[in-house]
Amino acid sequence: MNNSFFFFYILLGWIRESKLKEGDKLPSERKLSASLDLSRGELRKALMFLEMGGIIERFIGKGTFLSLNSTDLEKNEFSINKLVEKTSPHDAMIARLSLEPELASNAAFYGLPKQFKEIRKLSENIKKSESWAEYEKIDTHFHLLIAEATQNALLIETFKIINAVRTSVIWPKLVLPKNGPPINYHSFKEHDEIISALERRDREGAYSAMKKHLKSTRGTFLKDE
Repeated sequence: MNNSFFFFYILLGWIRESKLKEGDKLPSERKLSASLDLSRGELRKALMFLEMGGIIERFIGKGTFLSLNSTDLEKNEFSINKLVEKTSPHDAMIARLSLEPELASNAAFYGLPKQFKEIRKLSENIKKSESWAEYEKIDTHFHLLIAEATQNALLIETFKIINAVRTSVIWPKLVLPKNGPPINYHSFKEHDEIISALERRDREGAYSAMKKHLKSTRGTFLKDE
């Protein structure tokens, strides 16, 4: 088990012991990191896993809330853990390539203008990332919003499962440049191409732009695959 997923289990265990119910608010990151003896960076990785797995929801300015009851929590943990054990980085990227271009195509057709505006904002904010942890957080949100713009609950949940698994099996193996993404990082331009196609309602363009982006990511980071 990699360290990132270990942090996930620490936080998951705390949630079980806390007796929190669905809809309850979690303590602040500062209090949680102190209680669990985790750094803020380690805690944020764990929170990201929980969010992508649908266990928590985070709202800017409001806080973090539990989305599942204890029974669903047990099922979710088992499912994600088993998938992580069986999935290679290559398999995770193939899953993304099979799903996310279609998500982008459907988002171009069904997405709302306010969703495109939010995705555009993320596309600009990610260029200001000062660390890979910050980049990872914004990038995850960027791709999630595209999935949500499909307005298709089943596709959204499928994306969350794939994303929760790929975050665990791919990120720990990435060969990352030091000091965060450079100013000319390839994904910045690729993200812009995706959102431009979405705004044009260009389904084919959105599909192609997302496929190009994912292939570029695979070729850059997973050199041994």
